[in-house]
Parts: sequence; C-alpha cells; structure tokens
Amino acid sequence: MSYLSLRNIWKAFASVVAVKDLSLEIEKGALVSFLGPSGCGKTSTLRMIAGFEDLDRGSIYLEGNDITELPANRRDIGMVFQNYALFPNMTVRSNIAFGLEARRLGKKEIASRVDAVLEMVRLGGTAHRYPHQLSGGQQQRIALARALAIRPRVLLLDEPLSALDAEVRLALRGEIRRIQSTLAITTIYVTHDQEEALSISDVVVVMNKGSIEQVGPPEDIYHRPMTRFVASFIGTANQFEGAAAGTGAILCGDLQIRACSPPDSAPARPVVVLVRPENIAVHHARPQDEGWNHMEGVVETVTFHGSVTRLGVNVGGRKVSADITADQRGKGFSLNQRVWLSFSPEACQVMPREEA
Repeated sequence: MSYLSLRNIWKAFASVVAVKDLSLEIEKGALVSFLGPSGCGKTSTLRMIAGFEDLDRGSIYLEGNDITELPANRRDIGMVFQNYALFPNMTVRSNIAFGLEARRLGKKEIASRVDAVLEMVRLGGTAHRYPHQLSGGQQQRIALARALAIRPRVLLLDEPLSALDAEVRLALRGEIRRIQSTLAITTIYVTHDQEEALSISDVVVVMNKGSIEQVGPPEDIYHRPMTRFVASFIGTANQFEGAAAGTGAILCGDLQIRACSPPDSAPARPVVVLVRPENIAVHHARPQDEGWNHMEGVVETVTFHGSVTRLGVNVGGRKVSADITADQRGKGFSLNQRVWLSFSPEACQVMPREEA
C-alpha cells in the first residue's frame, strides 16, 4: 500500500471544475512534483491534501488511514507557501516555534527543535532577526524550517521559489532537495517550471485541465511522453502533422518521415510526429546517413541558450527547431543560410493527432 493515496478526488469552484476524478499513489520518502500550466489544478489538489479545501468527491488516505474529513491541524502535514507567510512582528525563532507551541511542547524541546532546523537550513545566526531583515531566499528557508519543525508526515511546497530571482532559486532548490533527501520526508512540490520539476523530483505528475496527463520519473516524462500535451509542455518538440502510410512512414504534406514507432492505427489516420531539437543534426550539405530523415531549409533565427544554440529553420513553410552545440558554432551556421537537417527514425515519436 502506498504512503499517500488520492482516490478519485473532485473539486469545483462554482461552475469551474478545478480537479476531476484524480487518483494518485505516492510512496513514502519520495519527492513528487505536480507540474502544469496555471489553472490546471495543482494548487487545488495540494490544498485538499493539506485540508484547506474540502473535497466534492473522493477520498485521501495517509498511511492507510482516511483523512478526508480530518481538520488541517490534525493531519501532521507541513506546508510552505509561495509568499512565505511569516509573521512580520515575530522573530525568526518565534516564527519557527509557533507551531510547536500550539502543540504544547515543552520549552526545552521547542528550543532544541528550533536550533536543529535553523542549522539544517544553514541560518543558525538569524534566530533573533525579524523577517524584514532577511532576504527573500532567507525568508523562504525560514518558512521551510517552520514547516519542518513540527516533523510532519508529509511536506507540501506550493511554488516556493517563484518569487525569487534565478540565482537564488537555483541554489534554494538544491537545498530543498538536500534537506528532503536527508530527512527522507514524503514531499509534494507544486511548480509550473519544468526545469525545476525535472531536476528536483523522484516522480513528476504532469497535470492539464484538472486531470493527470502522465506520471513517471523525470527521464520518462521527457524522453517518453505519452500524450501530445506532455511532449509539448515538457521541453520543446517539433511537431509534424500528417497521416500514417504504413511500414513506419508518415506523410506530412510534401515530406515523408520514417519512424520506428508508428501508431497502432489504420493507414491515412491523422497522426503527429514529435522530434526534439537536440535530436536533429544540422549540415552544410545533404548528409550521407542513409535510412535517416533529411530535409532542406533556410535558417531564420539563431538563439543562444548557453550550452547550445537553437536554430529556427524554415522547411517548406514549417519552422523546425534544431540545436547545435558549442563545438559546432564555429562552423558557419548563420541567418539566411541554406542548411540540411537530419534525424533518425528512432528520434521520432508518433501519436494520434486527436490528442492535440
């Protein structure tokens, strides 16, 4: 039996269904990210787990016990909010101690726990400061320390890094992962940032329109998307719409694409071929790699992305994105240049076009 179980849960606000018939099993000690666009139901699901929102239908089990009707303060669940939610008139020590005092722990126990979590978040010298005397990153660490001090059975984080700048966000997500791994605490992390979810999680739950599109390890979500939405939302995917022609061939207008994963459908059924930019090679002349897909086009955009440069190539009116690495930049790929693109049949993923 899983540690946390969501069973057919529903939530609507007036006529808007935020979460519909969602079921999910979460193992103990895992860090699970809920990933999806704004309005897909991530935060509503999190708030139902925390006990801040009532379910319209369904049930939630924690360690085999039904907690659906249990008040939030009796669930032993810690939550970290996007806006920190620290008490501005209290010191750091008092903020962290607040939940412990509400549980009527002894003074020595409270002091010991506060000191321990402050050291864990590496802010032991801030105990007597006030929130306004801390940076945004430090405030979020204190919010995390406060949630951990009660020793929750589950830790919930609702877009905890979205208000921070890029450098602080990168450092703090590493700290969150370090602390979560050290404590082996079951954690649910809500984010709309795909890089954040893929880098920090054991399991990623991709949501769309109140439902789950796919659940799996980050590698599976990126390399083996099960729906067109997942392939489009996670990373960048070139999409070639066409029709199955049998024997792995897909007719996409004036292009014929060979794929190793033809759809289980009758010939002529509408399909879409998905190809990642990093799987497309760029050449000055037509390549000799027989068996691969080849197409000719003109470079319309050149965008620097650090470790790679992304070329936007016009292929017969279609924009195709292809990545070149640092060692290829000096080979003369530039705007308005005519180039050849190639990619293997194994780089193609084919799925029914109805999933658009």
